[in-house]
Amino acid sequence: MIEITPVPPVNATVLVPGSKSLTQRALIAASLAEGKSTLVGPLGSEDTSYTCGALAQMGIEVDHGEDTWAVHGNGGLIKTPAKEIFLGNNGTATRFLTSVAALGHGVFRIDGEERMHERPIGPLLSALQGWGVDVSSVNGTGCPPLLLNSTGLTGGATVLPEGRSSQYLSSLLLVAPYAAAPSTLEVNGEVLSKPYVAMTLSVMSDFGVYVDCNEEFTSFSIPQGKYRPMVYQVEGDASNASYFWAAAAVTGGRITVANVPVPSLQGDAGLVPLFARMGCEVSRDGDGITLTGREQLEGIIVDMGDMPDVVPTLAVVAAFAHGKTVIQNIAHLRIKECDRLSATLTELAKMGAEVEEGDDYMVIHGDGGKRLHGASIETYQDHRMAMSFAVAGLRIAGVQITGEECVGKSFPDFWDRFSLLG
Repeated sequence: MIEITPVPPVNATVLVPGSKSLTQRALIAASLAEGKSTLVGPLGSEDTSYTCGALAQMGIEVDHGEDTWAVHGNGGLIKTPAKEIFLGNNGTATRFLTSVAALGHGVFRIDGEERMHERPIGPLLSALQGWGVDVSSVNGTGCPPLLLNSTGLTGGATVLPEGRSSQYLSSLLLVAPYAAAPSTLEVNGEVLSKPYVAMTLSVMSDFGVYVDCNEEFTSFSIPQGKYRPMVYQVEGDASNASYFWAAAAVTGGRITVANVPVPSLQGDAGLVPLFARMGCEVSRDGDGITLTGREQLEGIIVDMGDMPDVVPTLAVVAAFAHGKTVIQNIAHLRIKECDRLSATLTELAKMGAEVEEGDDYMVIHGDGGKRLHGASIETYQDHRMAMSFAVAGLRIAGVQITGEECVGKSFPDFWDRFSLLG
């Protein structure tokens, strides 16, 4: 357990680790390329360690330097692992590597922690089956563990039954160039978290493969091809930067995150304009973004379908605002590392906040933080819960974070960097 100490208005410039989302996408593209790629500024964390370990089982070597990784791509040749691939609670890697395993020729079993047994992957399996892949959910639940009898991708046409998780779509796109024929992919229904799909397409184009698609990201045409090896610079992680911008918002201070650029490939950088709507001042500062808080924040109504990972950050800040904040289109929060919709409101209520929960929305009735008090915060082994609620402790005495080690999933030295704000 760690107790956060309230601070006066913060004033700092910080660097955040490389983007987890970009690191995992670049790892897949570099692994499928033919030859050595160098990733500059990648994120070293529990999640990316699982990804690299699985790639090693598939015959792809990743050499880890202090700030650069060398990825020795095999040109799409995937070895059959000698044992089960275990991916912890890494949903991105589970979805991405299931498609990578489909490129192999042999038996692959993919599993993870108990929470992964509750995180759906059925739509991805259905789309892969449309490309000729023999893949199934071992327990028949549409969740891991998974079993593949892989013989490669046939290509041609397939359908993703729903786009609730953009990771299904990104997974399919990343491997489609290595199918036996040019591929088309149709998505039924609305695609959520579209910025993550745009990020995937950007990484693919940087590595030399260009995809045709419509504006809604529901129809794709993917050519056959191979990624080219390259030197790839990873942006600072906008999701992890959110906690520092939020610190400025709730304390009325000033924070510059120096390595999240404008424009950013990451949709979560869109949280900054939302803080501006609440009353904060935002400016560009070199290669980074500066946010200055104000004495009074105002509640907003917002659709967060494209930015699910920063909903807990926004919700915590909303508890210090005046008036009602309504956060809509967030049902997909329920299939994250925990049910983040319910968990966020449960912990805010512990602190005295007035909240409402709907199937796909939450409401926070802010009063400037007057009702809030200290509490022991349950993290549900979810890194984003721990880091979001740490922000509240900068303003309210007695906020204790239990299970604080869970930040290792995406931001291993978070507590060291966060302590510098004091």
